[in-house]
Amino acid sequence: MCAFVYVLREVDGPRTYVGWTVDLGARLAAHNTGAGARTTRGKQWTLIYAERFETRSEAMSREVGLKRDRGFRAQLRAA
Repeated sequence: MCAFVYVLREVDGPRTYVGWTVDLGARLAAHNTGAGARTTRGKQWTLIYAERFETRSEAMSREVGLKRDRGFRAQLRAA
């Protein structure tokens, strides 16, 4: 089963959110309906970046790296 790491951007704001999932479409819908992570509730989000991995473990490791890489997330916001 493949897994994805993704970066969301707040539609009307500067914030980003990094997460991982096995179903990008369903996870984005969950975030936008208030069923996602607590920090994303009450806001609308758009997908700005995603990477595919063969295993959940690889995706989770990459998620940690992206959460620490504020420069990369700043570049995504600017694009």
